[in-house]
Amino acid sequence: MASVVALGNFDGLHRGHMSVINETKKLAESLGAKPYALVFREHPSTILTGEPLPKIFDDETRNREFKKLGVTLCFLDFKRMKDLSPEEFFEKIIKRRMGAKGVCCGFNYTFGKGGVGTPELLKKLCSKNDIKFKMAAELDFEGEAISSSRIREAIENGEIERANIMLGRPFTFRQTVAYGDKRGSLIGSPTVNLPPCLDIVEPRHGVYLSSTTYNGKKFYAVTNIGVRPTIGDEKRGSETHILDFRGNLYGRPLEISLLSFIRPEKKFESIKELEEQIHDDIRTARTLVNKITQ
Repeated sequence: MASVVALGNFDGLHRGHMSVINETKKLAESLGAKPYALVFREHPSTILTGEPLPKIFDDETRNREFKKLGVTLCFLDFKRMKDLSPEEFFEKIIKRRMGAKGVCCGFNYTFGKGGVGTPELLKKLCSKNDIKFKMAAELDFEGEAISSSRIREAIENGEIERANIMLGRPFTFRQTVAYGDKRGSLIGSPTVNLPPCLDIVEPRHGVYLSSTTYNGKKFYAVTNIGVRPTIGDEKRGSETHILDFRGNLYGRPLEISLLSFIRPEKKFESIKELEEQIHDDIRTARTLVNKITQ
């Protein structure tokens, strides 16, 4: 079957990325072709700078989201491709390997050695080879183009509502529930403990309104991300108190979606003061939930 190829990093599947994907699916349908997304296994920035670029979601989540969209992921090794000129990349990858009948990209897409290839050049190459071309329009938020870098910055600053608007969905991380010290249970606020997700962007340390799903049912929750300075625990991780939930989640994979920033991380003078603040955080969370669900 013929293919229509979406080009981009798609490292967050934010609203800008979704614009490209939707154009790809529409073009594929019109051509009777199958939609694909061509991505690098490692972000080019990580290879070029030697510094790992935090992901907005892990690979498993990305694969699952693309599957839901009905778009097949095709992976490329950037190290093997980085010295190809734009014309070579087009000829070897888009034309020969993918056999593309259509190509879609974003307004700021670059390709080829040094990123010198532009959407305008890609359009010309497609035209010469009788390949349909579509460029998704720029999608703005607060007067600037939506981008993965803006979303990462918002998450790191605790501006989770802004990040979620640009994403088009809540920022979510997934880990397996680990055993904790049961300190929350002792004060009537049991928590599930998740180890840190080392390869995704780290949210600002603090307390968030969050949500999770268990057995098909959505639960709101309060999630603390960071270390636990009051009890002298410097290990990074997260603790989540699920509102109105009873059950044993140890050893189960769990997704936590951050919805709203409640307060920054703080070292309290005593455990008693910490306990009082936890109960206050839960009350704040319930107030926010009431506003959301009204």
